[in-house]
Amino acid sequence: MSVTILLADDHPLLLAGNEQFLKYKGYKIVATATNGNHAYNSILKHKPQLAILDFDMPIQNGLEVAKLCIQNTLNVKIIILTLHKQEAIIKEIGTSIHGYILKDDDLTELENCIKEVIIGKTYVSKNLQNTIHLSSGKNALQGLTVTEIKILHYLAKDMSSSNIAEVLFISKRTVEKHRSNIIHKLGIKSSQNSLLLWVQKNANIFNT
Repeated sequence: MSVTILLADDHPLLLAGNEQFLKYKGYKIVATATNGNHAYNSILKHKPQLAILDFDMPIQNGLEVAKLCIQNTLNVKIIILTLHKQEAIIKEIGTSIHGYILKDDDLTELENCIKEVIIGKTYVSKNLQNTIHLSSGKNALQGLTVTEIKILHYLAKDMSSSNIAEVLFISKRTVEKHRSNIIHKLGIKSSQNSLLLWVQKNANIFNT
């Protein structure tokens, strides 16, 4: 079954080009939009699995639309497109958005992003990775799920596993399992204290 996608961009040529490319690759474009309000209403109406949103759109930008989707618990994954690196967008990776790529990236980068995001991972384009200082955690974060990155965000705020469980509406045992998975994926020493030390060392990831 094809992945259903909403595309939103206020530049007609970019919108048409991305739509044509994704249709050619077998994705189902359920709707297109040219402003944030139209994009949000289209998400409500069509319930796509994925929304690819321009950051600089009229009425509401892509990040504002993403936050609205979170507030209203809409089951849609969000990829943000932009011309330039935006610190506000970087901060939302793993929380309100799942992917972040530049408009001048190759179309194959867009496809790679979709493939990663749709299976629950986060994705940052290679060009962006080269400009974002993520210390030793830069590459490792690409292998984490959205939930795992959320847990790292909360750990960076000195929240306990019990507190995180309450916020995410999951059990403490599930949080601990996620923490173990994170430790394994990051390749750090197998202890909860080591994970906390890693978070402190890489605090700039979460406070950019």
